Amino acid sequence: MRIPSALLLALLLLLPAGCGRHERAPESTDRGPSTERRGTIGLSVLTLTNPFFKVISDSLTDEAARSGYDVVTVSGEFDVARQQNQVKDFIVRKVAAIVLTPCDSKSIGPAIQEANQAGIPVFTADIACLAPDAKVVAHIATDNYGGGREAARAMIEALGEAGGKIAILDFPVVESCILRVKGFKEVIAEHNRGRARGRVEIVTVLDGGGAKDKGCRAAEDAIQAHPDLAGIFAINDPSGLGARAALEKAGKADQVKIVAFDGQPEGRQAIRDGKIYADPVQFPEKIGRETARAIIRHFAGETVEPEILIPTALYRKPDADKDPSLQ
Repeated sequence: MRIPSALLLALLLLLPAGCGRHERAPESTDRGPSTERRGTIGLSVLTLTNPFFKVISDSLTDEAARSGYDVVTVSGEFDVARQQNQVKDFIVRKVAAIVLTPCDSKSIGPAIQEANQAGIPVFTADIACLAPDAKVVAHIATDNYGGGREAARAMIEALGEAGGKIAILDFPVVESCILRVKGFKEVIAEHNRGRARGRVEIVTVLDGGGAKDKGCRAAEDAIQAHPDLAGIFAINDPSGLGARAALEKAGKADQVKIVAFDGQPEGRQAIRDGKIYADPVQFPEKIGRETARAIIRHFAGETVEPEILIPTALYRKPDADKDPSLQ
């Protein structure tokens, strides 16, 4: 039977392109933000004056967006009462999850318990909660204990065979700093054991507040009390930079070696300039991303490890000299 040409043309137009084969479009490898919005994650950080916590916020926000979650970031600014109120606000907003870098590792407990009672999962990043009755799904952080041990080895290296007296600028209300100082002290004790010469003596531990201004004041007190001080271990870059300012003011910048902690751009630049000897470097971007991934796994019903630790890397002047991000 002869098919009319008009009908034949219509049939041909109905056939799929590609010589009649169904070709599948290649899957996109771009894991950009999901268009499906699934909820909001509330994040309250210790402070946004420290770039470290801004990086955690930005990377967590980016990673969460890939799975369809928005992130609202607020800052406690070292005030645990303010942070407790922020948690209450998150509960009222019925956020899907809460992430905290606590302003006080113990005092934040009651606020976390309120979130527990509201059925909102809580995660901590960088700084853990030490309140025994507060339930946290997972804690994602730097291996601060290991980093503190690295800092002590750097201090021993900086002081050389002579050893000397050192001060610690602490921030004892947050768990991460407690671990850093614990690891630091253990390695110093191991170094001194059975040693008559070249001992490293911790002569004072002062609260530097984790901030440049308070670190400067604490270092001034340490220098006045111990004019022969040889080293300062500061638990983060801001307090380390504050210590450096105090040393310069006192004319002791060449006498006292500083080991800090973090590896922020300003801290790395100070290492390159010879103002700080070394830093155990943290990776806040990894902390933010791993926190977001832990939340997504939890929502998917997967088992999430209660503690996820990210190792530090010791950063000295040779590393800074090769660092393309520095000038």
